[in-house]
Amino acid sequence: MEAVVDFAKVLLGTLFFIVLNTLKNVLPNGILPRKSVQGKKVLITGAGSGIGRLMAVEFAKLGAELIIWDVSLDGANETKKQVEAAGGTGHVFHVDLSQYKEIHRVGKETKEAIGDVDILINNAGIVTGKKLFDCPDELMEKTMAVNTNALFYTAKNFLPSMLEKDSGHLVTIASMAGKTGCAGLVDYCASKHGAVGCHDSIAMEILAQRKYGVKTTLVCPFFINTGMFDGVVTKSPLLFPILEADYAVECIMEAILTNRPLLCMPKSAYTILALMGLLPLEAQVLLADFFGTNESMNDFKGRQTKVE
Repeated sequence: MEAVVDFAKVLLGTLFFIVLNTLKNVLPNGILPRKSVQGKKVLITGAGSGIGRLMAVEFAKLGAELIIWDVSLDGANETKKQVEAAGGTGHVFHVDLSQYKEIHRVGKETKEAIGDVDILINNAGIVTGKKLFDCPDELMEKTMAVNTNALFYTAKNFLPSMLEKDSGHLVTIASMAGKTGCAGLVDYCASKHGAVGCHDSIAMEILAQRKYGVKTTLVCPFFINTGMFDGVVTKSPLLFPILEADYAVECIMEAILTNRPLLCMPKSAYTILALMGLLPLEAQVLLADFFGTNESMNDFKGRQTKVE
């Protein structure tokens, strides 16, 4: 009888969280109550450009204190200027996220200078945009180091204080490429699959410790128009549009401030997630051909500096 009761509790709990998160996914932005980040310390990796910079400015408007990590010192300083223009405070740290010793060194430096981090946003990413046999080995290694491995070391530096206080937020900017494959993005997809796996496993470890005050948010967008994927096209702009950066950041901010565990963009991407667990590979290829994702990288140009 006890086993039946336990199973019923699990079933009801599962249904509750399915309904709750489905509502969060379908409701328009601005409906759900938002938490305050006034005075919170927010660290964003890759904040020297792209959506990292835009997020920094939005958090500054809400009264947060920004910690700007980037490999480009010029880009990071420009973000600091924009943060201050928005009424916030910014701190710049130059860091190469492809080097784990560098992450530990700058992590220690950051904690000594600023203190504990309240919100950690792993945003930095690079893309080569080359098919497997055309991609130099060193670029593939760097893709994995920045997009996946860096997440281990930022978490090791800043998550312990969150767990100790049972308060904080871990955010991973991954990609829909972390949920499915895409021709021309083998190393990128592999790295983002790693990012998704890393994030989900850390989230499980947090919940296993009953640290319910530490929130996690995984973000899986389609291509975002920041220059990082310049030249990418979509065959189905109504279902899978190239996302404008301002809209993407609006959705990401909403997800963080309402403690959503998962954000996919556009909303049609949730259907893809549901299908991926059911469809055989051959069917996935047929869909990829139909929606044009297998050809989306054919005219890829990227930008000179592909870190964001």
